[in-house]
Amino acid sequence: MLALDFLAERKIAEALSRKEFDDLPGQGRPLALDDDPLVPEDLRLAYRILKNAGYAPPEVECLRAMAELERLLDDTPDGERRRQAQLKLDLLRTHLEQARPGSRASPRAQDPYRGRLLARLGRER
Repeated sequence: MLALDFLAERKIAEALSRKEFDDLPGQGRPLALDDDPLVPEDLRLAYRILKNAGYAPPEVECLRAMAELERLLDDTPDGERRRQAQLKLDLLRTHLEQARPGSRASPRAQDPYRGRLLARLGRER
């Protein structure tokens, strides 16, 4: 790998001496990096590929749908359509709450077998 690093550095130095990097768009301005510094470095490439492919986690899709319904509710007068949108928004909120780990409303927290197992092990629910 050192040979490749050396060759790359040499090519960059040659290009700098020929002034090939002068007058590039955005010169002198900071780079607009999309990488999230909180994402572990070994996962950043995979996350970028998923993002570029248009993938979003189900929670994000749910939040987008909720935002769209809230905009619809703001623009819709009282009536059956508004009531249906409100019901769907409430359902999405419940779904999102159930998906959160440790949520009291999550199916895992309400699992009767889990409760019995914890009771048998002497732990409180």
